Amino acid sequence: MAHCTSSIISFIVTLLLLGAICDAQLSSTFYDNTCPDALSTIRTVIRSAVSKERRMAASLIRLHFHDCFVQGCDASILLDDSTSIESEKTALQNVNSVRGFNVIDQAKSQVEKVCPGVVSCADIVAIAARDASFAVGGPSWTVKLGRRDSTTASKSLATSDLPLFTDDLDTLISRFDKKGLTARDMVTLSGAHTIGQAQCFTFRDRIYNNASNIDAGFASTRQRGCPSLRNNDNDKKLAALDLVTPNSFDNNYFKNLIQKKGLLQTDQVLFNGGSTDSIVSEYSKNPTTFKSDFAAAMIKMGDIEPLTGSAGIIRKICSSIN
Repeated sequence: MAHCTSSIISFIVTLLLLGAICDAQLSSTFYDNTCPDALSTIRTVIRSAVSKERRMAASLIRLHFHDCFVQGCDASILLDDSTSIESEKTALQNVNSVRGFNVIDQAKSQVEKVCPGVVSCADIVAIAARDASFAVGGPSWTVKLGRRDSTTASKSLATSDLPLFTDDLDTLISRFDKKGLTARDMVTLSGAHTIGQAQCFTFRDRIYNNASNIDAGFASTRQRGCPSLRNNDNDKKLAALDLVTPNSFDNNYFKNLIQKKGLLQTDQVLFNGGSTDSIVSEYSKNPTTFKSDFAAAMIKMGDIEPLTGSAGIIRKICSSIN
């Protein structure tokens, strides 16, 4: 009987251990012992990059978003084309648009000098988004760490899962829901557009179509920087998504939407007589609520299907599998 009891206890302990291994969790203290200088090293690189180019803050936040929406937060977006990989960088939603790869590479290079082979590119992308937000007056948050890097990428998933600038509200809500994010999370995360920029081809139709949901004066102002003639040079002309305070992380983005001054269709559909109008109104009046919700939504987004434990690898170079 004692032998049977001992065997049962041993079996239960084994199950518990296996369960703990399978349920590997991200932790804010993940690198405290293995690379205690990781966070400060990354922060220095991000601060320097944003001080040189304010727009980089929005780009780094967007990079994290575009990574997490494809295969989870696994740094798959950083991989270049190779014989075995079709890069996500060439997907319609990313090509000539997603940027900041060089900043992540710089951060990775500096971290490798401090503790080689320890910190994942996926974690660096997550940390960079937080540090970029804080560098332009946005919220900070505690980044959970322990992600590992993917050995694969998926251009097809990037094409199917990432939002398009032509999406309507229901499509946007559906895309976010598939990733475990609510409509409120979607509106909150869209608020990062307060420091972003867009290329002319993404908003040309909106500013020239005389629609009822765009302020005429706003459209006229935007037309000056985005000619109606479609060509490569005109298509790439940039405009700030927030005309009022384009360099500050604030709630003006939501105030703009209420005034029908959303630059992209996917901006204005958030306040266009639909189910998210009340959220936009709330954030337009309560910047503190917006910032706290944004931090929470970024943490939630960073939890999308991370590779942990023995899954994935730690890449030495973020753009390739070593």
